[in-house]
Amino acid sequence: MQQPLVAVSTDVRQFDNYTWHAAPQQYIEAAIAGAGVFPLLVPSFGDRLDFDELLSSVDGVMITGSKSNVHPSLYGGVPSEANGPYDPARDSTTLPLIRKAIERGVPLLAICRGIQELNVALGGTLGTEIQEREGSLDHRAPVSDNQDERFGIHQTISIKPGSCLAGVFGAGEMKVNSLHRQAIDRLGSKLQVEALATDGTIEAVSVKDARAFAVGVQWHPEYWVKSDSNSAKIFRAFGDAVRLHVAAKTGARAAAE
Repeated sequence: MQQPLVAVSTDVRQFDNYTWHAAPQQYIEAAIAGAGVFPLLVPSFGDRLDFDELLSSVDGVMITGSKSNVHPSLYGGVPSEANGPYDPARDSTTLPLIRKAIERGVPLLAICRGIQELNVALGGTLGTEIQEREGSLDHRAPVSDNQDERFGIHQTISIKPGSCLAGVFGAGEMKVNSLHRQAIDRLGSKLQVEALATDGTIEAVSVKDARAFAVGVQWHPEYWVKSDSNSAKIFRAFGDAVRLHVAAKTGARAAAE
């Protein structure tokens, strides 16, 4: 079966005396195994890249999680050492790529840092160190050297009835592996809430009146995509949307010939 191309965001990191543009393997593996697509890593060179050309060549966009945070200057915040690290090269690439993908109706899945980038790209703001807010749960990962423990599925969220994700998971409560210390504060004007944590923290959003699947989740479905049914469902839904986009483009080309 054909594997449609999906553009995947990259982090910029320094090691071995080189500058690397890279993505964690869990996301790449989930794209292949869960969505059935061909992940194409997009280097973070900002406006030096022709996003229109890229989006003419791919059929989906996946924005990954990352250890870095969106630079606060992009949403009216104040940068600090405690809030870092930052990756301005990634910000300069992902934010315009997200906007272009939505504009052109290219399916979009944004995960963890990705949902925060999606919100900022559409005019929203982020709250930092949310575990310090009155009444907030501690959404951070447990302290452990064991990644399976850190990414354990333990947090309860509620999927809104009638939402896009209700069509994927069904409405009501489900458990996810959400681990983060910042989250959406003011929601971007083109976004709608798809899921909430029990303390009211926004855990998933979708783009209003989107021409294609355009969803952001705060949790990490990529980690358990091969063993957790709900983690698999979100990637399957994204992959299905990508293939639908392929079919629509193929049909439009055939009609034009």
